[in-house]
Amino acid sequence: MTVARSQLVDVNVTRWYHTISRCARRARLFGEGEATGQEGDRKAWIERRLQELDNIFAVSTGGFAVLDNHLHLLLRIDGDASAQWSDEEVVRRWFKLYPPRGNDRQPLAAAKVDDLVGQRVQDVKWIAMTRGRLSSISWFMKCLKEPLSRMVNKQENCTGSFFEGRFKSIAILDDEALLSVAAYIDLNLVAAGIAATPEQSPHTSVKARVDNAVAQDRLADLQAAQHGSVAGSQAASQLEDSLWLIPIEDRRQLDSSREGMLAGFTLGNYLLLVEHTGRLLREGKASISPELAGIFERLGSTAEAWQARMQRLGGGRLLGRFLASSRSALRSAASKLGVHHLANLCGCSA
Repeated sequence: MTVARSQLVDVNVTRWYHTISRCARRARLFGEGEATGQEGDRKAWIERRLQELDNIFAVSTGGFAVLDNHLHLLLRIDGDASAQWSDEEVVRRWFKLYPPRGNDRQPLAAAKVDDLVGQRVQDVKWIAMTRGRLSSISWFMKCLKEPLSRMVNKQENCTGSFFEGRFKSIAILDDEALLSVAAYIDLNLVAAGIAATPEQSPHTSVKARVDNAVAQDRLADLQAAQHGSVAGSQAASQLEDSLWLIPIEDRRQLDSSREGMLAGFTLGNYLLLVEHTGRLLREGKASISPELAGIFERLGSTAEAWQARMQRLGGGRLLGRFLASSRSALRSAASKLGVHHLANLCGCSA
């Protein structure tokens, strides 16, 4: 049964959501054109568009994976940020999405745009509506998917839908569930046998994080961080300040103004966890290093519980709209939504 998006996305319950968009008829539309050397164009376009939208919306990207026939995103709603924007900034952000045009369909001159901004600022109702849209996952996905559909239809001189219906959204209710989804997204190509290791997975957020370190000639810091080096972890975490993706470590209490995923959980920790989980998916087993055992202990979890959750996530089509590692998180979300119980994507119910 179709459920209204307003009942699925509620910032009072959680700011984190996993979205999945599939191509029409599950066709490999992202991968088409491989024989002509254009295979990467659509996937690279998605990456570029995500960066553009990150600078416009109060919705940030924590993870992504673009496969041949579907797209995974890990998104966070930053409603507090949009509330701090001036009315003029709201208008100018919207105009980046939909540039004003004249009767001849050509972009307006800068002076006319400024005049139009002044007019829009006076429209209190429009400002409130637009501010809400700029912190909406639905509008974020619309502005990501619709231009791609138009572009592909124009390239192929055809009409019709590029994507299969509306996107699926899964509410992420606690920290361990958040890490599970981030790792699941980054390991999609490894699980599918397309890539041997996470850092070799094209068009994924984990590769973007590693490539960012390589571009700054700081790969050694990243490798040291994975093996528990405190100095390496600090250096690797600072690398993320220059990357458009949400940082893994939330270092606002230390030396950063950017909000990350988890306080005290470093990029090195995350890469070690992803590497372990990748081996688990490829080989069915993986050894637990002392550093990894410490990570599970800090999460209040175990290697066995993590393995079971990742196998459920990777076991087939994701059925359910909420993901939590504990019953208490589910009960809290159910209470906020005014319902008796919620079905957990990983099995247990509140």
